Amino acid sequence: MPDVVAASPLSAEELRKIDSYWRACNYLSVGMIYLRANPLLREPLKPEHIKNRLLGHWGSDPGQSLVWVHLNRLIKKYDLDVIYISGPGHGAPATLANSYLEGHYSEIYPDKSRDEAGLLKFFRQFSFPGGIGSHCTPETPGSIHEGGELGYSLSHGYGAAFDNPDLIVTVMVGDGEAETGPLATSWHSNKFLNPIRDGAVLPVLHLNGYKISNPTILARIPHEELEALLVGYGYKPYFVEGSDPAAMHQKLAATLEQCILEIRSLQKHARSTGDATRPRWPMIVLRSPKGWTGPKEVGGHKVEDFWRAHQVPVLDPITNKNSLKIVEDWMRSYKPEELFDANGTLVAELQELAPSGERRISANPHANGGLLRKELDLPEFADYAVKVKVPATTYAPPTEILGHFLAEVMRRNMNSFRVFGPDETASNRLTAIYEASKKTWLAEYKPEDADGGELHVAGRVMEMLSEHTLEGWFEGYVLTGRHGIFSTYEAFVHVIDSMFNQHAKWLEKAKNELDWRAPIPSVNILITSLVWRQDHNGFTHQDPGFLDVVTNKSPDVVRIYLPPDANCLLSVADHCLRSRDYVNVIVADKQEHLQYLSIDDAIKHCTKGIGIWDWASTDSGAEPDVVMACAGDIATMEAVAAVAILKENFPDLKIRFINVVDLFRLMPESEHPHGLSDRDFDSLFTIDKPVIFNFHSYAALIHKLSYRRKNHDNIHVRGYKEKGNINTPLELAILNQVDRFNLAIDVIDRVPRLRTVGAHVKEQLKNQIIDSIAYAHAEGIDKEEIRKWKWPG
Repeated sequence: MPDVVAASPLSAEELRKIDSYWRACNYLSVGMIYLRANPLLREPLKPEHIKNRLLGHWGSDPGQSLVWVHLNRLIKKYDLDVIYISGPGHGAPATLANSYLEGHYSEIYPDKSRDEAGLLKFFRQFSFPGGIGSHCTPETPGSIHEGGELGYSLSHGYGAAFDNPDLIVTVMVGDGEAETGPLATSWHSNKFLNPIRDGAVLPVLHLNGYKISNPTILARIPHEELEALLVGYGYKPYFVEGSDPAAMHQKLAATLEQCILEIRSLQKHARSTGDATRPRWPMIVLRSPKGWTGPKEVGGHKVEDFWRAHQVPVLDPITNKNSLKIVEDWMRSYKPEELFDANGTLVAELQELAPSGERRISANPHANGGLLRKELDLPEFADYAVKVKVPATTYAPPTEILGHFLAEVMRRNMNSFRVFGPDETASNRLTAIYEASKKTWLAEYKPEDADGGELHVAGRVMEMLSEHTLEGWFEGYVLTGRHGIFSTYEAFVHVIDSMFNQHAKWLEKAKNELDWRAPIPSVNILITSLVWRQDHNGFTHQDPGFLDVVTNKSPDVVRIYLPPDANCLLSVADHCLRSRDYVNVIVADKQEHLQYLSIDDAIKHCTKGIGIWDWASTDSGAEPDVVMACAGDIATMEAVAAVAILKENFPDLKIRFINVVDLFRLMPESEHPHGLSDRDFDSLFTIDKPVIFNFHSYAALIHKLSYRRKNHDNIHVRGYKEKGNINTPLELAILNQVDRFNLAIDVIDRVPRLRTVGAHVKEQLKNQIIDSIAYAHAEGIDKEEIRKWKWPG
């Protein structure tokens, strides 16, 4: 593809103004890093004007601002709806500078006014204690992408574009960021973008050549190789390369306009003909110097166009007069006296270059997605309930039941709800969703796809074998005000551990500290194909530890639900889809499980989050001898079966049975508004009585949540112990001692009056453990009385 370099669309006057605006952006970016006083250099720069700690990243800012300034021209010319995502690490100065110059920053933060006093406060807050970070944190207007961790900019961009037909998302991809796995897979997102119903993503690969202290790979391969790579990804790359500002302004102006016109043409064709054939979308490769327009060298070392420009190019201006002069000369090279008036306000002729109102990139409501959020039209989930006449006597696959509910959710919300999953929607028994919408697919089709492929260009089920890309799409989708659910295998949800961390941190800032950010739909993660039913896939597929990661985050923005049966799952799912500003983690298996509660009882139980099951208890309101608690489907079934064993062998034993749906209810009320008060916890779990807690995940997590409780020493938790491989379900449970036999033995050992009289029963239970393992190894399956066990009538 030839470079677009010939055209010079800017008049001399336009070029002068655009270059001046760009200089203002660069001046602000440098000022944020260095200045604590003298913001407009109206006196000679002195050491006391410099911040004591110099923090921030300069290297990518000039290139980023160049793109933003030229986007402004086209937004005004074509009345475009544009948001901008900054991918380069810690690249916030460019976004902040543009937001300030557009006036939106001062509208949100009035003390950062558009005058000299406000500019000083704007500078001082950057990377300063009590201020703001050096990446595009939630405090940054116009941002939906913090960039604290690299790799997610492009997937966030595509997520924002889905179902937003008029939106253009310009994503600045850092060339260091382009070396990450998540970014590499997200290039394929163009195979899922429907030109009829979706908006457009314009990637700008910013080749400035260097990371913190190394060259970047894509900047050091031949032009032909890079072009072939991007063409192979399905893009039409345009190259804008150089270091002369005037020439680069003309090149980028022409190229960016060409890309916008191509996007509009492609969309017009698709929408007028109904032809959703995948276009070859344009993209830009912008090659400009690292730290462009900054110091050429410092102390005899090359800086501009080298890795030394990545962060703070001049490190010692307070103690080194030569360095101080370099910083002053650098800042004065932007001619601030020409850019700001006597009040310290951007001069009027430059203010006119920015769009107005919500067309300003920093004020675009899509970047504050809660402003555009519409409630889902949800069906009555009770209509999908399993009929439960007698607890623990019928079996049903929970996620299959959920799938029918989600299908109707999809039908009712065909422009604002999507389902995400890594090639596992069918595996996770959510296939009913395909009755409402197929899988999105804009790549090649083959005749055999019609036989069960479930593919369609207008599909709304997003499947790709990259959990990173899926989570990035989902986050971009909810951050711009839409809804969804992401299902994945339990063992491999760990792939997005750090993505979850980043989104939870974003939510905590936005929800608790920023009134101007409107609440957004929650990220709902359905964890299925669980550890206890991965007996056929083996040890690698057995890891429930994502729950530990989740509990490390603020309970204000994360929740964990372990519905014990299908009706509880329906109630939980409905609640999560209605919630805002959370990451909801739902743990529910796809295999057939015992069903315990009618839909009415399930609603009550899930509303409380934790409760006593009278039908499985034997204390009849009296003080119990032992509390049997559980959380999770297999953990619940084995706990119920253990009670049946104890009830048969010790008719006078008083057992209180407790099931936990909302794991955070175990937290003290002082730590979480939905946690249990000490009084409620004590009454449920009974001070000084043994508590046997059968848990889905690692036992330490229950101890973590309950360690401050008075009865903590009497809480004995059984959970996954990293034991197992290719086993039957019961054998896997036995190996980890969460099975009914070991639970019953534990009760005998911990209730003082049973320790002697229960010796014979213990021997029988140990024998059953031996027999069960032997049968599994001989027959490859659990005994029928185990596989079809029911609560005795």
